[in-house]
Amino acid sequence: MSVKSGPLAGIRVIELAGIGPAPFACMLLADMGAEVILIERPQKPGSNDPLALGKNNILNRGKRSICIDLKNPGAAELVLKLLEHSDVLVEGLRPGVMESLGLGPDVCLARQPKLIFGRMTGWGQNGPLAQSAGHDINYIALSGALWYASPSGEVPIAPPTLVGDLGGGALYLAMGILAALLNVKAGGAGQVIDAAIVDGSANLMNLLLSFHAGGTMPMARGAGLLDGPYWYGTYRCADDKYVTIGALEPKFYLELLEKLGLAEDPVFARSIDASTWAAGKEKLTTLFASAPQAHWCKILEGSDACFAPVLDPKQAAQHPQLVERSVYQVRDGVFQAAPAPRFSGFPHISPGSVALPGQDWASILSEFGVASAQALAAGMFVPESG
Repeated sequence: MSVKSGPLAGIRVIELAGIGPAPFACMLLADMGAEVILIERPQKPGSNDPLALGKNNILNRGKRSICIDLKNPGAAELVLKLLEHSDVLVEGLRPGVMESLGLGPDVCLARQPKLIFGRMTGWGQNGPLAQSAGHDINYIALSGALWYASPSGEVPIAPPTLVGDLGGGALYLAMGILAALLNVKAGGAGQVIDAAIVDGSANLMNLLLSFHAGGTMPMARGAGLLDGPYWYGTYRCADDKYVTIGALEPKFYLELLEKLGLAEDPVFARSIDASTWAAGKEKLTTLFASAPQAHWCKILEGSDACFAPVLDPKQAAQHPQLVERSVYQVRDGVFQAAPAPRFSGFPHISPGSVALPGQDWASILSEFGVASAQALAAGMFVPESG
């Protein structure tokens, strides 16, 4: 096993290659020090798959790679051999596929009773939609998480992948894996984690549902405290850039008015009165459109007015706050975000390099005591450079 540093050092994860949330969850585990062995599909010569990102696939950073044809009759036994000495298996296939490959939970847990079997799907392992195709936008639409994504009267649009695939999917899968690992450490048995994006993105709604129960966030877009008022939203500036304000609490709201010179304007005297929101929004729209983004940053940034400019990732990387914390960095020529969260006991965690498909086959087989001929017969592919 390669030596890695981090709070998960010593944990071994077997990941079956996929797209989106499962690889992202395993990237998080690798960033925190887990050894992640990625089982990839054999590469087809001349493939023009737009999702085959090679060295640009940030989600594969810090992992090792081996290529196995899981449809080969001997592949299941090879994977089970790897699982004998592993703590976690992560897969993102449709329900039933792992079972059809001879790698269902019963088989895997029989071979490794303390294994955490992480399953990532959109709809879940059961239910009428379980076998249906879908993507992030579909899952968050059905879960209710897309409902508040845009102002009233406009088409709901959320940032691609962030709410469903990553927020409701990858993060919940990673949290489930960590919880199950703690249970195993305390003497519990291995178990299956059914992480569904529709479940996780619905769970993310609980804060808004708390506001709804309290009467401040009705089931009507543009009428709640977080999507209706003029003091919580996004505004266009004179240079067609944008700024955000979120002065929810009274003391922050008063500071916003002071900074904008609006403290004596009667339109802004009753911030909670919804009948004033339209007039307030019209005035702030005109005000922010009168000067460029940099002007408003000079006036509001760093204050308690709850303000921030809207930046693209490359611009964000140059902002002093993110520069000081080294939030974005370039590794092997690829612009990417640094590992998160941060650990005081491991202050110098840095992302690993992205493995090329199959490049680590020799070291992996050696560590697990599998002969090359046996692995090749079981469906392992060796890359041309290997």
